[in-house]
Amino acid sequence: MTTTTNLTIEQLTEFISATRSRLRTSSPFFAALALYAKIEYTEDISIAATNGDKIFFNPKNYFELSYLERDAVFLHELLHTALLHPLRRGSRDHLLFNIAADIVVNGMVAAEKNVQLPKTAIRDEEIEHLSVEEIYEIISKKSKYKNLQKKIVLADILDPFNAGSTGHYQQKDLDELKSQYKIKGYWKQAINDSIAISKGSGNSIPEKFKRTFEEITQPEVDWRSVLWRYLVRTPNNFDGYDRRFIYSGLYLDELQGESVEVFCCIDTSASITQNELNTFIGELSGILTSYPNISCKLWYADDDCYGPYTIESIKSIPSPEGGGATDFEPFFKEIKSLRTIEKESVCVYLTDGYGYMPEKTPELPVLWVITPGGADNDNFEFGEVTRLTEK
Repeated sequence: MTTTTNLTIEQLTEFISATRSRLRTSSPFFAALALYAKIEYTEDISIAATNGDKIFFNPKNYFELSYLERDAVFLHELLHTALLHPLRRGSRDHLLFNIAADIVVNGMVAAEKNVQLPKTAIRDEEIEHLSVEEIYEIISKKSKYKNLQKKIVLADILDPFNAGSTGHYQQKDLDELKSQYKIKGYWKQAINDSIAISKGSGNSIPEKFKRTFEEITQPEVDWRSVLWRYLVRTPNNFDGYDRRFIYSGLYLDELQGESVEVFCCIDTSASITQNELNTFIGELSGILTSYPNISCKLWYADDDCYGPYTIESIKSIPSPEGGGATDFEPFFKEIKSLRTIEKESVCVYLTDGYGYMPEKTPELPVLWVITPGGADNDNFEFGEVTRLTEK
């Protein structure tokens, strides 16, 4: 590629190699991860950017930074790429999602002692350990980030399949771009290999950021997909499987009619916003439309329990009750006396996760559906945890 800088491609590559060498002395994990990055140089971006497949550097502006800032920016783009941020944006607002992703990676970069974030780097230490989707939900409600969104000039997360629409790097070789599946597999392997290489070095991933990498190596699935496991049984042969799912490679038995009970509880405590409550109601509607043959009972709960309501359709969902503190025990006491031993049963609790847990683990399987920014997984002493994100 022809550039206006006086540096040759060989010299530019030496600068990148120097950054990788410095990372080797400070962070074996990031040094190993850096070996997987594919680098290109282009003047079509301001300083640096990634489309999920490659990292692009401006051959003039990037190399005018101090070496400490270059190392930080390199690590910043590497983390955007490894954490699949370009692929995870979906239909979310481009600039606001870029801010959310910057909060994630800048928190990780700031934890490294031998690099220096640029003064304009965005930080939010209270939420930087959360997933990018959770952070997006949180900052979309804060005016300071909406104002920042209007002023931001550096959007370094490019659209992997339509880069030209962002006004940044115009991708010339779309046919060579890996499929999302291959990119995800590539970076999952890269992260796992880097963890293995850095073991025993005494400089492992900070505890607060482990969940961030587990999102790639052990990705969470949509909570309705988890619920599906309780509502169908996997066949030992191909007799009686549900033909609607052949196209996706899923050979699943049909739902067993009224043999499955879903006990659903919606958190209506004071910590739940109206928007979150509306989301919960929408998710309950999703249960009813996705699984029309199940028996569904609903409770609302704060530090008390309201219900049960037998829900037969979306139109039969009653108005919420509550507004007090959060205690999960009343709901689990209720279902203990109501469950039918002859039927398969599962509990679905939609909540932010902040509240008092029961002293005894419920006998039924529990699926926690947690709001963005809700309690960490470690707060749940039983059950399976999934998280809501904006579609």
